[in-house]
Amino acid sequence: MGKYDDIVSLSRPLSKNHPPMSMEKRAAQFSPFAALTGYDDAVAEEGRLTEEWRELSEEDEGALNEALQYIILHQKEQPTVRAEYFVPDAKKDGGTYAVKEGSVRYVDPASGYIEFSDRTRIEIKYLTKIEQQNNITAG
Repeated sequence: MGKYDDIVSLSRPLSKNHPPMSMEKRAAQFSPFAALTGYDDAVAEEGRLTEEWRELSEEDEGALNEALQYIILHQKEQPTVRAEYFVPDAKKDGGTYAVKEGSVRYVDPASGYIEFSDRTRIEIKYLTKIEQQNNITAG
C-alpha cells in the first residue's frame, strides 16, 4: 500500500468563500515578470553609442561663415542647401551628426539659428558644413 493511497482518489477541496480561479488567472501566477523594472532600458541606454563634437578648423569655420553670409544675402530666393550638423544627445555626453537638405527660409544670426521652409530649425553653433545648390561648398 502506497503512502498517499488514502487521499489520491479524493476530489479537490472547494472553498466556501472564494470561487474557483480561471485557468488564465492561474497561469498568470506562474508567468515571468521583470524583477528589476527599467533594467533592460538602462542596459540599452548604456550600450547606445554617441559621437563626440568635432571642433572645426579655422578654414572650415571661415567657409561656413562665408556660406551663411551668402544665404543671408539670398534669403528671398530661399536657396536650397545641404546642411551637416551636430545633434547633442539629451541623456549622455556627445550626440550624432545629421544632414538636412532643403530650402532655407531664413537665417537669424541674433537668435542663432537657420530655419528651413519646412520649419526645421538648426542652431548655427552646431552647423559643421553647408553645401549650396550652385555647387559652392562651405565647411
